[in-house]
Amino acid sequence: MNYLLDTHVLLWAMFEPHKLSRTARELLTGDDSLKFISIVTMWELAIKNRIGKLALPIGIHQIFLRVEQMNVGLVGVDQQDIEMFNTLPLLHRDPFDGILISSAIAGNMTIITADENIHKYDVHWIW
Repeated sequence: MNYLLDTHVLLWAMFEPHKLSRTARELLTGDDSLKFISIVTMWELAIKNRIGKLALPIGIHQIFLRVEQMNVGLVGVDQQDIEMFNTLPLLHRDPFDGILISSAIAGNMTIITADENIHKYDVHWIW
């Protein structure tokens, strides 16, 4: 199975693993599934860090390196993801979550997330 990590899951896995659910921890440390983050997640981290909404303990370059060390792949955003995003109901207004949901649906991935807003959408998720 393919999993897409929500932004908070990536941060918790790197810096506060005790916040992860047991299921999330097992999925992130197991070798029987493929794990990914979206380039949009990295963009979100960079934006929020730059405007002072999120203080990162290490730089963006180091986060990219840690993602690689964690054997987590990086997925981009393509036309199909954007078209899917445009059809999603506006259940909440976070554009970063919207593109993650769209990418997961289009890429047949399950999102690892504790975010109850994502749970409102017709997307596979696990926590």
